Amino acid sequence: MARSPFCWGIDIGKCALKAVRCRLSAEPRKVTAEAFDYVEYPMLLTQPEADPVELVRAALQEFLGRNDLKGDRVAVSVPGQSGLAKFIKLPPIEAKKIPDIVKYEARQQIPFPLEQVVWDWQRLAGGIEEGGFVIDAEVAVFAMKREQVYKALAPLTQAGIEVDVLQLAPIALANMVMFDQLPDPATVNPDEPPASIVLVSMGVDATDLVITNGLRIWQRSIPIGGSSFTKAIVQGMKLTFAKAEHLKRNAARAEDPKTIFKVMRPVFNEFAAELQRSLNYFTGTDRTATIGKVLLLGNATKLRGLSDFVGKQLGLDVQRLETFRGLEGPGVLGAPAFRENKLAFGTAYGLALEGSGAPGISTNLLPREIIQERIVEAKKPWALGAGVGLLAAAAASFLGMFFAWTSFAPNLYASAFARADGVKTQSQAAVSALDEMRQKRDAAIAQQRALLAVEDRRFQSLDMLRAVQALLPRDAAGDVPENPADRNELHVTALDCQYFPDLATWFAGVKQQWAETHATEEAEATEEAAAAPAEGAAATPPPSPEQATQDLLASPGPTGPGWVVQLTGYHYHNEDHHKPDEAAQFVRSTIVRGLLGEGDEVVVSAGPLAGQTVPVKELGIGYPVIVASSPVRNVRVPKEGAAQPGDPAALRPELFPGAVRPEDTELTLKRFDFTLQFCWQPVSPGAPKPATAAPPTPPEGN
Repeated sequence: MARSPFCWGIDIGKCALKAVRCRLSAEPRKVTAEAFDYVEYPMLLTQPEADPVELVRAALQEFLGRNDLKGDRVAVSVPGQSGLAKFIKLPPIEAKKIPDIVKYEARQQIPFPLEQVVWDWQRLAGGIEEGGFVIDAEVAVFAMKREQVYKALAPLTQAGIEVDVLQLAPIALANMVMFDQLPDPATVNPDEPPASIVLVSMGVDATDLVITNGLRIWQRSIPIGGSSFTKAIVQGMKLTFAKAEHLKRNAARAEDPKTIFKVMRPVFNEFAAELQRSLNYFTGTDRTATIGKVLLLGNATKLRGLSDFVGKQLGLDVQRLETFRGLEGPGVLGAPAFRENKLAFGTAYGLALEGSGAPGISTNLLPREIIQERIVEAKKPWALGAGVGLLAAAAASFLGMFFAWTSFAPNLYASAFARADGVKTQSQAAVSALDEMRQKRDAAIAQQRALLAVEDRRFQSLDMLRAVQALLPRDAAGDVPENPADRNELHVTALDCQYFPDLATWFAGVKQQWAETHATEEAEATEEAAAAPAEGAAATPPPSPEQATQDLLASPGPTGPGWVVQLTGYHYHNEDHHKPDEAAQFVRSTIVRGLLGEGDEVVVSAGPLAGQTVPVKELGIGYPVIVASSPVRNVRVPKEGAAQPGDPAALRPELFPGAVRPEDTELTLKRFDFTLQFCWQPVSPGAPKPATAAPPTPPEGN
């Protein structure tokens, strides 16, 4: 059965149950009220002798006895203190990503795991959306602990009332103000918003403060209510709570009203001070906001002199909300009970607006499992009918197929099936032959491409070897020192290489050695630059080797496929007069610096620049690193021209006058062994680098 367009907004307060039944009107921004109810409890729920559960149960029974809720939607409120409301300003973001960032913010803002709460959110009016991006958007997030939700729903569930909307009371009030007292947000210029309205709804124990201009909302709960004035009378005049409540409601007609207002004066002052602090905080957080007027709601605000006192203290226009502009329905508005308690119907009015589909905040704290259960229950009759229909259709289909099967004669179709099978076999054979030919074609094309790539690749290894040979240090011809220790030379004993699908894997293992290899050189280069700064520039202190190492560790290193070439060798350039250019530093200042491409060039053999001289780094060589070394040690080496072991002069020196004696055939030198690696991603200088390439033929190790 289709549900009616009406919605009951029910506000279960501490003093009474308020309810109003509304639907959207044909007039824009109007709702029609068809019915209302006001059930006052025999005593306040907060009085010590009161039984809140029984009082609420009795009020609901009385309400259901006078009203029929069948087919209507029901919206119920919970106090603002029972839930959490957060208004979050979003950064510029894609509109489709707003749900993800809201969920992230909810985990940060809600002080409980999301599994323990019921929460909902809505994007507020305002903000700019262009090209799928949202700027200056704001969302409202509301949450309530799951156990509190079920506790609030318990009396209504026991009374047999199905709740469709569960909303925080301050948000229901905000909906009421935006619909009833402010222009349509769709017509508001965000750059020139209207003045904000301050709604002060005073309940029994607390006051809900809501500030909104239709685009933004701010709310706070103040722990001062109507019972605060009653308690002041109880303490000041030594009366019972019931008598004090009666005097408060009839203070103007009491025998000594001056005394009554005198004992309530501190509460007046505290209430006005709390309002002033709240407004100061709001205007401090939103510098562009302006306060228009202050509206009072709640029967407690009927207290004589309250609006004038608050207005004087705040310096603002303060008045009771006596007229609901968007509410029509003479049968309700003209009823004496409604006119008498109009100030108490603000929350119920806001709930009915949301349940009727009026624009505003439409979040719902009703647990999703309850909604899903109701959807399933509503669809059960339809599911049963659909099942019966499907069963009937299946039976009809079976009967049709059964009759067709009984009339089937296999001999009439045997030859046709045989021909169909033959055609199918031929088709499969043709498809298989076609696939085989395609595979052969692809293999031939791949082989041709590989052969074409070899033409340049066979020269790339030679160019790399020439580059390494050219980078080895040597003395000028005719100027070679006699002592091997004074010669500028490195002795390479082996050259090996290994292919890596991704050089980043290799670099990750040698990154520390890479940083240590180049830290000293980096620091020296910076020190030289600092020693001779440019004219007018201040000298910069050189970094320490430790700082240089840390800077180099941040290097991203090489990536992609390539080779790692390893040189194993030693040198004798380690005498005291060689310091500091000795040991590893001699390797760094010679071949390492050359492999970095600093000034050394080599003639290429193939490619667009064949026969020309290009820098070493254009061959794809880089990232040299000393991966291993040994301490400098003394070794004995034969002198040049000395008799070698096995020579006659060495065996019988007395038979060869003038020959070099064995003790004079060897030198003591200081030897430093090292292992150097560098990466090589082969390219032909001048040719575009292919996106992917097969590994080139490696050079043979020496």
